Amino acid sequence: MASTAGPLSRISRMAGPALVPVLAYGAYKGIAVGAIESFFTGPGRTSRIVALVVVLVNWKSLPLAWTYRVFNGMISHLLVRPCHTYTPDKLFHPVKTETHVTLLEVDYNFHKSNSTYFADLDVSRTHLVGHLLARGCRALSNNASTKLVPDPSDPSRPAKGKFNIILGGVQCSFKKELKPYQRYEMWSRILSWDRKWMYIVTHYVEKDAVKPGSSPEDWEKKIYASAISKYVYKVGRLTVHPAVLIGASGLLPERPGGWVKGEGEGGVDKLSETANGSANGHTEPDAAEPPAWDWKRTEEERKKGLEYAVHLASLDGLLNRFDPGENGPLGRFGPG
Repeated sequence: MASTAGPLSRISRMAGPALVPVLAYGAYKGIAVGAIESFFTGPGRTSRIVALVVVLVNWKSLPLAWTYRVFNGMISHLLVRPCHTYTPDKLFHPVKTETHVTLLEVDYNFHKSNSTYFADLDVSRTHLVGHLLARGCRALSNNASTKLVPDPSDPSRPAKGKFNIILGGVQCSFKKELKPYQRYEMWSRILSWDRKWMYIVTHYVEKDAVKPGSSPEDWEKKIYASAISKYVYKVGRLTVHPAVLIGASGLLPERPGGWVKGEGEGGVDKLSETANGSANGHTEPDAAEPPAWDWKRTEEERKKGLEYAVHLASLDGLLNRFDPGENGPLGRFGPG
């Protein structure tokens, strides 16, 4: 008996750990199948099914749903999907994100609440930057090897720190209401950039209203709202010029003097500074259309977008306009 017990004991010690997950899965499957069957066929099934439907159609407003939506965009574009091979002429092209108004987003007017537009903006911007600038984001995330951003104290060494994308501000203009469960699209694209900020414009558009080759004269009637956001990119505590990220993504044509040094010295470029030095804030195109997208056309689009972006940037000056009053506030109220 002793000689038999020894081998059996050794076999049980080796096979036991492998059998645990198998037995656990079998038990779980049996319980899960029974629970699902009871959910849809047991007493009170009608109320449970109705509750399930309500949860499914309002899932984007549930706790942690925003986190899932944003991280899904980051992970899918930066870690799962292969990087694109877009050329510079695609720099100002948009990406489209589709969603709908949930019941939990509706205000007392039975329209989509203004405050909920900003949560959707986070998701749309994530898809734009994650898709269009994926190559640059990956390169800056590995700055120790790529050395795209040098250490200011020692330019021969790369800057240290994690790569971060930080939202600096949002301004949204509302035009038309969105009704409960109405589907809509968010079209986001790069509007412009300066030495610190990248500006992104997003339009909330009626679903399927924009078709390839459709006339632009009808689009205004299909737009519910428009928003401008500004991003700053960091490696550690060091601000990264947006042109570095865009260039690392293969979206900037060559420019004499480079893109980083070729712009204005202030935080926001002066609109009078243009690609060819004209005084009206625009680059005059050549009489003959160039055969390919060159740096002048990129700069022309950047300057056009900056005319709108500069108004968002000017809001930073309101920090100096805060006035608590001589005797404090007129009242203190809550809940807030």
